[in-house]
Amino acid sequence: MVMSSPDFWSDPQRAEQVSRKLRLVKGPLDHYRSLHGKVADWDDLVDLALEENDQEVLKDQIKEAQTLLVELRAFELTLILRGPYDQENAIVSLHAGAGGTEAQDWVSMLLRMYLRWTEKHGFKADIIDSLEGEEAGYKSVTLEIQGDNAFGFLRPERGVHRLIRISPFDASGRRHTSFASVEVLPDIENDESIDIRPDDLKVDTFRASGAGGQHINKTDSAVRITHLPTGIVVGCQSERSQHSNRETAMKMLRGKLAELQERKWEEHMAELRGDQADIGWGSQIRTYVFQPYSVVRDHRTRYEVPNAQTVMNGELDGFIEAFLQQEARGALQPEDNG
Repeated sequence: MVMSSPDFWSDPQRAEQVSRKLRLVKGPLDHYRSLHGKVADWDDLVDLALEENDQEVLKDQIKEAQTLLVELRAFELTLILRGPYDQENAIVSLHAGAGGTEAQDWVSMLLRMYLRWTEKHGFKADIIDSLEGEEAGYKSVTLEIQGDNAFGFLRPERGVHRLIRISPFDASGRRHTSFASVEVLPDIENDESIDIRPDDLKVDTFRASGAGGQHINKTDSAVRITHLPTGIVVGCQSERSQHSNRETAMKMLRGKLAELQERKWEEHMAELRGDQADIGWGSQIRTYVFQPYSVVRDHRTRYEVPNAQTVMNGELDGFIEAFLQQEARGALQPEDNG
């Protein structure tokens, strides 16, 4: 066994990758055994309580049943993740659409929403690149989210998110519509199917800068990489080290190339099936209405939550579950942008 080798831990990065892969393979089986044991214990307690007519124990077991159902549904979701990179960490990039300060503020609201969701799931999130707006929010911000199946759970968030609210930046109190795009990429360390040749890369370095043009440092630490065959451009300026920024940019490039491969495969399969639906990226997926009423509605699944603030506090699991369930059934509905 690889992990029993005496020099297994001599390469910590490789050791962590192997350990994580083993955990991802064994995890579902161990989780199933744990759930099976909990359900068996619950069943025995219910039978005993019924025999002895113990109403207090029965009440406790009703509560326990609800807890078990939540855990079972979460376990079911992990089993239906079917993408080739669903088990990987995720790189999430938010970009402001047209609308200036309004859209940039919307990006900051989405950033907070995803950070809250990350906290609820015990994942780790780091901002690896950002460009602040002149007055508020961000023009763009990129997060690296680490956790088992992070990409699989977050890829349903890809697309354009629309906000309708009374603008806090409008002295007349008018209602505004803002747009922001969410890009979710797998955080890929190694994948033999993704071949990146050094000759295909154009690497530019420059000084990192923050809001208002203030320099973060006085060296050319920021990195921008262009993949010449595809025209894909990625960049990172969050670290003081050019080497660290280059590593992060290469992660983003691998994720974008993986996304490109996935998209080409989907388009090929759509041609074979004769699908007419638009499978392009960047289409509007969800609307968040703050006024004149409060609701968040997903246009693909028709799932909605009547309290927008709850969603903005990171309660996204209902939307994610609805998407993954319909995807597994092959029943995602045509988009309704109303």
